[in-house]
Amino acid sequence: METNRRNFLQATGAAFTTSLFTGKVRGANDKIAVGFIGMGKMGRSNLKYALQQENVVVPAVCDVYDRNLNWAVDIAKGQALKGGARGVRDFRDVLADKSIDAVCIATPDHWHPYMTVEACKAGKDVYVEKPICTVADEAPKMVEAARKYNRVVQAGTMQRSAVHFQHAVEAVRGGKIGKVTFVRTWNYSNDKQEGIGNPPDQPPPAGLDWDMWLGPAPQREFNPNRFGVDPKDKYFSRFRWFWDYAGGMMTDWGVHWLDIVQMAFQEEMPRNITALGGKFWLTDDRETPDTLQVTYEYPSGFLAVYENRDGNAQSMFQKGGGILFHGTEGTLFVDRSEFHIVPERGSDLEPSQEKSTSSGNALHWQNFLECIRTRQRPISDIEKCAHSTTTCLLGNVALRSQLRLDWDVQQWTVEQAPAKKFLTREYRSPWNLTV
Repeated sequence: METNRRNFLQATGAAFTTSLFTGKVRGANDKIAVGFIGMGKMGRSNLKYALQQENVVVPAVCDVYDRNLNWAVDIAKGQALKGGARGVRDFRDVLADKSIDAVCIATPDHWHPYMTVEACKAGKDVYVEKPICTVADEAPKMVEAARKYNRVVQAGTMQRSAVHFQHAVEAVRGGKIGKVTFVRTWNYSNDKQEGIGNPPDQPPPAGLDWDMWLGPAPQREFNPNRFGVDPKDKYFSRFRWFWDYAGGMMTDWGVHWLDIVQMAFQEEMPRNITALGGKFWLTDDRETPDTLQVTYEYPSGFLAVYENRDGNAQSMFQKGGGILFHGTEGTLFVDRSEFHIVPERGSDLEPSQEKSTSSGNALHWQNFLECIRTRQRPISDIEKCAHSTTTCLLGNVALRSQLRLDWDVQQWTVEQAPAKKFLTREYRSPWNLTV
């Protein structure tokens, strides 16, 4: 862990002394060839946003499940590149294609670190979905790879690109609602108690390479809930409810909200973390909690809380998720549709509201492609999301270790020895995360 943090610090320091110039600066009208790896819901969404950009061509799409792969090929069929995108089942074929400039990685979370590092080593710029990793020690290696191989790496925390989120951040940072000492973030729902059920292990569906889907994760028999087979492709991907592949709502949605919190305060990471929670409502086979409260204390002097519950959907403003910045002069609420300010009693602050007028996703892709051309750092540079993702991972570490954690950002570790086992994971052979 100390080696990882040392590499992280060296990479961060290099940000001010090392240019990202690679000898291939593009003009505004040059086409950028992007390969897409992982063509589930998020992968296909990214593909559609990318194809809206005039300077993008998609030579290849990749997935280990034929159904998703065929859907992606159909989406890309009408693009300007003659013949459309070819379907590929092994991501290594995409990385080996020298005609491809960049890749989008939208696989399950447990694949993100390995593919990102290998893509950087292959000379590709990278758009990687959030959360960027599943344990804390993977994050510095991803940053190190981006810096070592001079790659532009954008993380999928696209709220940073949404205009109304930027205005909300400016309002908090500029002191409009006074001194903020408490921030609440949340995701609430009221789900049926059976949740995703308890299906038995069974053979994988036709057209799925289950061993490749598992990749560096532990060997397991196929189970529909670990993969998430849905003929109508409607429900939320279920892999995120199992520790082998993800971190539940804490890392899936919490990273979006806490990323904005850290952006608003220009904070790297919290210094203390506590968590309580468990499965108190659902009776399905998921491993991650259905009820959770994590509290973070930040060096500049405020608390941030992330809450998730699946047994009650009531919330302020009737919102299933969002952020509340509580200041001495007023409270600012923000989610993906709007932000508004509610003055404190006796405050001279006027109520205000701003609706969302732009897609954070589309602008995020625009920013990524522009940075490929200019070789500048993107708005959600991998280092920023390393901080945001690890903040969320530490919430799960506090829960699973049942300890109050003291986070040492300089050494990239916790002071509590029993919790350190949750900061690392063993990769299944033959996969190995090496920068």
